[in-house]
Amino acid sequence: MADLKKILDYLSKLELNNNREWYHNHKQERLEILQEFENFLQDLIFEIGNFDESILHINPKDITFKMVRDTRFGADKSPYNPVMRAHISAKGKLPIPVGYFISLQPHDGTMLGGGLFASTFKDATSMIRDYILIHGEELDKIVNHSDFQSRFSLLGAKLKKVPRGYDSEHPYGDYLKYKSMFVEEFIADRELHDYQSFVKLAAKEFQYMKPLNDFLNKALIDFQMPE
Repeated sequence: MADLKKILDYLSKLELNNNREWYHNHKQERLEILQEFENFLQDLIFEIGNFDESILHINPKDITFKMVRDTRFGADKSPYNPVMRAHISAKGKLPIPVGYFISLQPHDGTMLGGGLFASTFKDATSMIRDYILIHGEELDKIVNHSDFQSRFSLLGAKLKKVPRGYDSEHPYGDYLKYKSMFVEEFIADRELHDYQSFVKLAAKEFQYMKPLNDFLNKALIDFQMPE
């Protein structure tokens, strides 16, 4: 069992001391927090495995993201992300195939997500659009199902018009506008206080996201990650 409060406490301190000196002076604490996070991910993987066996082989060490930020292009020059992140899918943390994204962040910032977050893979976007042309009704049923509607809104980078080359009058043309397609749900800190309850809650929400993931992964079955 992992100590999620310990993780949130560390992230809160990093948020207040977002500099290299503090980060390196607290290396041992950071390593302990990373181990706590990996322990949590293993429990979560086992729980998700009850409805998606494709991720049971995943090693938690292989699906976490570094806290170090790329500050070259943004206005925010703080060197670290005060958040613990992981993407759980059949191929680990690669964005495709899509899977279950989780980030632990204090101040009610913990997020559960599913679907395709990246909009930079043009081949992936085209494959999804081509799949929607034939299977748009399936996606529409997923998005309008009561379980989905009561929890999520379909998000993602989106064009104002149906893209060139596609029928602007297609019955599911609105879905063709998406360049990425995902859902997310934010979780209050208090939900993390009961560890076992949160693991089950997270897995349950991911189960509600799975139909969207399955649809996208069928569309992306032949996708090859760029070199």
